[in-house]
Amino acid sequence: MSPRLSALNNLLNVIQDQHSLTDSLSKNPTDRAFIQALCFGVCRTYFKLDAVAQQLLQKPLKQKDQDVYLLILMGLYQMMEMHLPDYAAISETVAVAESLKKPWAKGLINAVLRNYQRNPIHTQHNAHPLWMTQKIEQDWPEQASAILNANNEHPPLVLRVNQKKISREAYLHKVAAFPILETEAGICLKTPVDVKEIPGFFEGEVSVQDGAAQLAAPLLQVQSGQRVLDACAAPGGKTAHILEITDDIELIALDHDSDRLDRVRENLERLGLSASYLCADAGDTTHWWDGNPFDRILLDAPCSATGVIRRHPDIKLLRRASDVAKLAKEQSRLLESLWPLLKVNGLLVYATCSLWPDENMNVVRAFISSHSDAIEQKIEAHWGLSCSVGRQILPGMHGMDGFYYACLRKCS
Repeated sequence: MSPRLSALNNLLNVIQDQHSLTDSLSKNPTDRAFIQALCFGVCRTYFKLDAVAQQLLQKPLKQKDQDVYLLILMGLYQMMEMHLPDYAAISETVAVAESLKKPWAKGLINAVLRNYQRNPIHTQHNAHPLWMTQKIEQDWPEQASAILNANNEHPPLVLRVNQKKISREAYLHKVAAFPILETEAGICLKTPVDVKEIPGFFEGEVSVQDGAAQLAAPLLQVQSGQRVLDACAAPGGKTAHILEITDDIELIALDHDSDRLDRVRENLERLGLSASYLCADAGDTTHWWDGNPFDRILLDAPCSATGVIRRHPDIKLLRRASDVAKLAKEQSRLLESLWPLLKVNGLLVYATCSLWPDENMNVVRAFISSHSDAIEQKIEAHWGLSCSVGRQILPGMHGMDGFYYACLRKCS
């Protein structure tokens, strides 16, 4: 199968079947670098490419011809952003149309791409769906332009140094990188490389994790001898970080997805760490909780993931405006269910990688107002923006992904 046909199939998985691009790409054994670059690029610039294609087509294509339309977008992306020679981008993309069993498609794709070659169209489209642009402008009017630009950037490769094995200072001698000063163990590589080329990765010296995600474990302030719950643990980056910075704790990694929980186990094994594992719905505590309360709970709640669009540009295509209210309801359910499991004077850290106050500040504020035993423990930090409850990092701030954190202390 040609790499462009593989890329087309991956994009159809995202747009037609609503599958994650990362999951879909994991099934491509060869030409992964090119396929990934093309798929991520088309997702990142989809709405910009769409605006150009609409001007080039004499009439819209039917829904059943979405594969043909995606091939046009793929061809445009290769010409506009990948800067491949026009003849190669056009001929190779047209060649893929042969496998679609639509004889007319080759002529159309060729005509559209050659039309663009002769008369390039320049658009100022911000490459986001309209509802998302409007919500960013509504929720973050002063920072909207910076957020939109950050979402369209290629993300840096950030590592977390496993300080049980090596110090950040010592590891920095092995790579061309600089420390992320807002974190205790984060470094940013000056040039991204494949995981297989990262020194000490397979020996457990480092993990791939954005700097914003590295702020969760220190916020928990875990002490030796404590019982800790990571309530939505997969893929295990925060779980591992908790274990890397504390000794002699009982940590339970819980997730509702058994395959993703296996990834947590694999990550911890690579790092030489261990935890207890539970596959269950965190909110359905009657089915998994043993009645023994926790000193610390990390609730990295399911969310719209609008803070990590630069790493997962398919979010632009997968999310809908209606998702936000549903996710906020689920976040509230999890908070309500997990709070009784926390000891008096225990600490719960609420985290999301979302931009929306509906999923962050508003959820936590409503919870505090309805629970007299819940008080906010203010986060004293130099990162992010202070909110009425918690702190928000916006995409690109400190070079990080978008994240929200709030700390809740349980009083008697």
